[in-house]
Amino acid sequence: MPVWLREYSWRQTGSVVFLSLPLRGVRVTAANIFCTDRYLKVSIPPFLFEAILYAPIDDTNSTAKIGNGIIFFTLYKKEVGMWDSLTLENASKEKLQYLRENAVLKAHEKAKEETEAKKVTKQEHKKYALEATMKIEEAERKRIEDLKEQERQKVIKKLELWESQQKGLEKQMRVQKERELSEEVQQLKEKKKEKISKTRIPNEEPSKTRLKPAKGHGSYSMFSENLKEEQLPAPRSAGTIKINFTSRVFPTALRESRVAEEEEWLHKQAEARRTVSADLSELEDLKEEEKNPDWLKDKGNKMFATGNYLAAVNAYNLAVRLNNKLPLLYLNRAACHLKLRNLHKAIEDSSKALELLKPPVPDNENARIKAYVRRGTAFCQLELYAEGLQDYEAALKIDPKNKTIEKDAEKIRHIIQGTIQNS
Repeated sequence: MPVWLREYSWRQTGSVVFLSLPLRGVRVTAANIFCTDRYLKVSIPPFLFEAILYAPIDDTNSTAKIGNGIIFFTLYKKEVGMWDSLTLENASKEKLQYLRENAVLKAHEKAKEETEAKKVTKQEHKKYALEATMKIEEAERKRIEDLKEQERQKVIKKLELWESQQKGLEKQMRVQKERELSEEVQQLKEKKKEKISKTRIPNEEPSKTRLKPAKGHGSYSMFSENLKEEQLPAPRSAGTIKINFTSRVFPTALRESRVAEEEEWLHKQAEARRTVSADLSELEDLKEEEKNPDWLKDKGNKMFATGNYLAAVNAYNLAVRLNNKLPLLYLNRAACHLKLRNLHKAIEDSSKALELLKPPVPDNENARIKAYVRRGTAFCQLELYAEGLQDYEAALKIDPKNKTIEKDAEKIRHIIQGTIQNS
């Protein structure tokens, strides 16, 4: 049976009621107090205080201060006036029961309205944050495009200047070569004239000075020396170069190895590095190193290390456009989205990385663990604890000795159990 508290003191003004309730030797918290516009209850087992108020009060602005074994209530009246008593007197049991039930019902409805208001406010905050993030990304994208356009214009001007200079140099070289050729032709003509004049027999008539072609070993031609000088060397003999590659040795025993799966994984990685899925005609203004997905991945990693997550996402986006078969690009971009609270994008990138990390082999164990943990973290931050726990358990299957993942999985289990008990 509860012990009813009958000792209390109260005083009033036209708009406020002051109530003092002594509770010595017990610990009081806000959870022990229940108040509506007509009903006030303080329940601290085994003590109980209950009051059906004389007139309605403003329960939203009314306060209760706890200290030194006393609860001091400040109750603001809804209508200005003096009360005859603190509680409603000469009321029947049915009316008192009705007022109690009505007070509890109003409290439930008020709590429900507050919960709905909190949900609406939370959704509005999320919407505002998403719009702000989109505006920031759009401004950053526009700034980068403007910078690229400026650099492209600079390069075009430099290229036009270089082309004009090259045309001038080519014209000068052409004129110089023509001059040199004309000089060489003139020198050859002079040499031929000298040779012809030397081969003529002196003191003979012009009709007898012509040389007749001789036959046999003693034949002579005035062009034979020139022909010998102009003979080209014989072509080189063809050959074949053989290249031998060292066979890859797997560290595991042959009976436990997964050679076929590892070879398939390496083959897919090699194909992914040779595949360019983006239209390179749209990326002509990029530098040569900016067309390399590995270079862009390293740049994104540096940006992530310095905390510039938006720049890192842009680097990974361009790398994915160039080659969409590298799982590390999606894995690293998922880490950036987690930092930026883009949780759905983090889940998509982690799932894509897991698709590309097939077949599961020892070489990609670390990457698969990261993908499961990052996707599980995103699920938990979205309050989807069951899906998050499933990913953490998948990571534990790959690395059962990882204490950090095991502790996180245990925390998620406690959260799920607490949620079930509360529901």
